[in-house]
Amino acid sequence: MIEKVHQFSRIDSGVMEKIIDEDHVNINHIIVAPGAAVPVHVANSHVHQIVIRGTLSLSLEDGPEHNYPAGNIVAVPFNTKMAIRNGGIEPLEFFVVKSPNPRSMPPTKKI
Repeated sequence: MIEKVHQFSRIDSGVMEKIIDEDHVNINHIIVAPGAAVPVHVANSHVHQIVIRGTLSLSLEDGPEHNYPAGNIVAVPFNTKMAIRNGGIEPLEFFVVKSPNPRSMPPTKKI
């Protein structure tokens, strides 16, 4: 078998799980309960957030919050401060694709 198969959780409660951690890419799966948030942080690579369900509420660099419903892919540049929350009534589920893997990127700014 040439391909690799990776599993991820299929639940409604909050989860942050690393699915793939390879030299060229890092993929995380995140589920955020309604009203909850991901801790404010700085993008440690070039990030693409793939919204699977719910609505991702995102503020970059302390700017205004924008909402991205399921079916959107949001690209966030390296070294950008971000605040992610679920302001909706259903679970927010999204994948975070980081390329290259953050371990090959320079240090990020402090927040």
